[in-house]
Amino acid sequence: MSALILLLGVSFIVSVGFLIVCISAIKNGQYEDDYTPSVRILFEDKPMPKQPLQQQSDNSTNEHK
Repeated sequence: MSALILLLGVSFIVSVGFLIVCISAIKNGQYEDDYTPSVRILFEDKPMPKQPLQQQSDNSTNEHK
């Protein structure tokens, strides 16, 4: 029976901790932007910059060693 009381106490403390973290996230504006995530998939990613030719040849020779 004492183990049950201990587990209930620990679960209560953990749930209060999660509630505090959730409330602080809401107050800090974590959930204010609800439009951007829905359209983010429609934007194209910026292309990766190409490596100079010298670095590409160095990388290819290091792989074969």
